Amino acid sequence: MIQNTNPLQHPVSSGFNTQSTAQEVIKGIDLTGKTAIITGGYAGIGLETTKILVSAGAKVVVPARDIEKAKKNLAGTENVEIESLDLINPDSIDAFAEKFINSGRNLDLLINNAGIMWVPFRRDSRGIESQLATNYLGLFQLTARLWPALKKANGARILNVSSYGHQMSPFNFEDPNFKHREYQTLLGYGQSKTACNLFAVEMDKRAKEFNVRAYSLHPGSVYGTDLGREEPIDLYIQMGTHDKDGKIKPEVEARLKTIPQGAATTVWCATSPLLENIGGVYCENCDIAEIDLGQIEHRFDDPSTIRGVQPYSIDKENAERLWLLSEEMTGVKFDVE
Repeated sequence: MIQNTNPLQHPVSSGFNTQSTAQEVIKGIDLTGKTAIITGGYAGIGLETTKILVSAGAKVVVPARDIEKAKKNLAGTENVEIESLDLINPDSIDAFAEKFINSGRNLDLLINNAGIMWVPFRRDSRGIESQLATNYLGLFQLTARLWPALKKANGARILNVSSYGHQMSPFNFEDPNFKHREYQTLLGYGQSKTACNLFAVEMDKRAKEFNVRAYSLHPGSVYGTDLGREEPIDLYIQMGTHDKDGKIKPEVEARLKTIPQGAATTVWCATSPLLENIGGVYCENCDIAEIDLGQIEHRFDDPSTIRGVQPYSIDKENAERLWLLSEEMTGVKFDVE
């Protein structure tokens, strides 16, 4: 096992695989009386996750940036509350969290699912690069503000929907905001997802004494989400997934996960009994992922090879360092006590 990483970061033979669906994973699980918050739980794999958890008896709060879209997509779904939240806006995060805390409820599942990708260079109101602000610092602040409700649940789980994209970049502690280096959208995305992984490592270390565990996960290469809505088609062509006319190649599409398959790892991390005494790990394909030491051949035209976790993104020293930097960048002191 790699030094300075979790010795539990290895597959546990869950019985599920790349083809498993969220519906298959939830079978036999009863979430009656449980409350979940799923950011972005109104589109793509987030919407599927919401519906699956509701089907198992959970009540789900869906914080949404686009309230009207959320209402439309969740119409007819029972036991769902829609609230306003914009993860790039610190005041919006605080307002949402305060309202939930004041409701007096326990929070059994916090699923940090929302995110952005392929965006041009933008900064938020604090001058922070938008993918780092939205994909990571937003969930750091949200988790901090919701901590009292998580602790009160006595058995809560925190899930960060990360990505294989973490392999595109370690966290750049010297220049996280691209002030002194050229901005590349995939470097920004990769850094933000590496941060999600590191946060799960440090969050779990600090929270497990309160019976709260944290995980990060890669949902897989999923067809039919709107995550890549701003992506230049040239990048798809360059990766070999699309033809010269910008259409996805049939053989690539056939290998991609469906949305029900894409939500399966989230649901597995949220509910699997196999993880009762395990935390701080990065998961994929409904199991704990293998550490990538260069033994995995990655080909973007074969999504089944897009797997594994980089040691730098689950490194304990990096995780502790990032926690302190996150407090500094957000101005949020996150005391887990």
